[in-house]
Amino acid sequence: MAQQQKPGVTPPLTALALRIPSRTELPEPVQRYFGKCEAKLGLIPNVLKAYSHNLPQLEAFSRFYNELMLGEGGLTPLEREMIAVVVSACNRCFYCLTAHGAAVRDYSGDPLLGEQLVMNYRVARLPDRQRAMLDFAVKLTEQPHAIEEPDRQALRDAGFSDSEIWDIAGLTGFYNMTNRLAAAVEMQPNPEYHASHREGAAKP
Repeated sequence: MAQQQKPGVTPPLTALALRIPSRTELPEPVQRYFGKCEAKLGLIPNVLKAYSHNLPQLEAFSRFYNELMLGEGGLTPLEREMIAVVVSACNRCFYCLTAHGAAVRDYSGDPLLGEQLVMNYRVARLPDRQRAMLDFAVKLTEQPHAIEEPDRQALRDAGFSDSEIWDIAGLTGFYNMTNRLAAAVEMQPNPEYHASHREGAAKP
């Protein structure tokens, strides 16, 4: 059960007694990385702060995240965030729904879409391509043993290449992992996410 927090009291990053180093205690490359995050996002995501108690894991997590979410490929930034949200909705991951729901609102400029994906992506008016992508991500999350060739072919029929199918699967697997870690340690999202990008205007 989630811890009850007093009004106005900031909850700890996680329910574990991790030794989180201060910004000045971090190695210079990590300080620069956190600075870039702060400049771009206006905050340092709590998941990175939590990972900073184990610097090799922070480096591995950050490199894999950046490659999946920012690397080259046929999926748009919005589509990558949509997968993150819909997988997290299946797993009811509070941290990832909060953080990536804000990103969907940012990239789409549509606060309604962000809420629809959080609650039930099937009510959103999506192109066939994105509906097929999310259907696959949900099935891979809920019934990985049931994925068969017709599921992959449905993605091809929607216009995805085999390389893009690999990326959809990789993103789905990654967020199932992060959802479980966040749930296990009761990771708290940055409060700033809750109010961000609620007014529309798509990110260029």
